[in-house]
Amino acid sequence: MTLKPLFLVCLLNFLIAAAMGLAMRFVYIYPLDLNYRFLTHAHSHTAMLGWVYLMLFTLITHHFVPNPKSVFTKLFWVTEFAVLGMLISFPFQGYAAVSITFSTLHIFCSYYFVRLIFKHAQIENNLTRTLLKTALVFMLVSTIGVWCLGPAVGILGQASAFYQIAIQFFLHFQFNGWFLIGLLALLFNRFQIKENVNTKRFYILLVISTISTLALPVSWYAPHPILNIINSIGVLCQLGALYYFFKLVKPKFATLTYQNSKLLKYLYTFSLGSFVFKIILQSSSFIPAVALMAKQQHNFVIGFIHLTMLGVVSGFLFAFLIHTKIAYQPKYFTWGVYSFILGFLGTEGILFLQGVLFTFEIGLMPKYYLLLFILSTFLVFGILLIIMSILHTNTNYNDRQKTIKTT
Repeated sequence: MTLKPLFLVCLLNFLIAAAMGLAMRFVYIYPLDLNYRFLTHAHSHTAMLGWVYLMLFTLITHHFVPNPKSVFTKLFWVTEFAVLGMLISFPFQGYAAVSITFSTLHIFCSYYFVRLIFKHAQIENNLTRTLLKTALVFMLVSTIGVWCLGPAVGILGQASAFYQIAIQFFLHFQFNGWFLIGLLALLFNRFQIKENVNTKRFYILLVISTISTLALPVSWYAPHPILNIINSIGVLCQLGALYYFFKLVKPKFATLTYQNSKLLKYLYTFSLGSFVFKIILQSSSFIPAVALMAKQQHNFVIGFIHLTMLGVVSGFLFAFLIHTKIAYQPKYFTWGVYSFILGFLGTEGILFLQGVLFTFEIGLMPKYYLLLFILSTFLVFGILLIIMSILHTNTNYNDRQKTIKTT
């Protein structure tokens, strides 16, 4: 399983998703003849399933499956075919026969991937193995939301609470279950964190919080006092999990990062900082006024999604790219990461600030859409530079991978 072409495909998917996001920003400056909602579907599916899913697919297979069989590579390309199908069909028809067919193909590919990992993965560390299996189970659970969409539309329509809850169910367990816990499995494996009393407490609190905090988005469409109580329990467990997370990671963080490049240290600091900020924002939903504000202000929702996808998830994935030694043009990669972080911080700042202004009924800030567009170009440019850093590599990757496997 040669890493270079697989990583390039993932990054190209990310670049396309970012370019579509840039086009969506441009529409507010200069109207284009395109269906904004359809383009949003293409943007989100390509980012989630073409970038994050396939990167986790590649990294998990590389780190946890000794000498992976050709079936993994074949499955990767079939999954990418499904992503391309969604990328081409969503902008023209939204959720319709063709796009739903490719989405269904992707789901079945993910089911087969779970089966292959459960069968072939060899992980000595019990904590890492438990986290990985938990992430995969949450990924399977998340697809229940997708299977509910058809009946929801047919019985009650797209405006129904059932339909909206099904979407939130899928997104919640994808982001907070599959993506984040899958990344934690890779991170704990890299940091070589062994199982102990603190890891058991961390794991229990993490799982409880992941399940319980689903109550918040559900409460937006089916309000009930019990959901607020469940979300509050989830928030408290989440804060407890964060406490134990730092107890586990802090001793390893200094040793590992200082032994490697400064860029790796900055990336981990950026990713962990985004992770903490995400939990703080999520925990603030404990306050009813904040929970209501999050529901009412679209800027906060988009900002939070981008915080998770670009700050936490993509930040860690870039760090793992450095660990695999896939990018041998450090200048391109470094400039790309810094450009990406600049674009991320700028767009997040604008989104959250505008959300605050809307909350206090101040109105739209001057040049808001132009600022968002300009800052978003740094995201696209950063990803492009990272791709260039890999394209300029002429090293024999099979030899490199053998070296990495033994370290």
